[in-house]
Amino acid sequence: MPEKSQTPNPIEVQKFLGGLDYPTGKEDILQKAKSEGADDNVMQALEQIPDQEYASPIAVSREVGKLH
Repeated sequence: MPEKSQTPNPIEVQKFLGGLDYPTGKEDILQKAKSEGADDNVMQALEQIPDQEYASPIAVSREVGKLH
């Protein structure tokens, strides 16, 4: 059976976004996570968040949390 990917928790996501300057957009978030070596699970979650400006890491975490 294929493994079902789970939405990563916000702490997992934030460890790949450390040092990012806010406010920032989705593209910058995706680039930062990729450059920090985020796994496919984290990248898939970040690709699903709305394309908008994020004022803080908490705003990103909130959107990732809505994906559950």
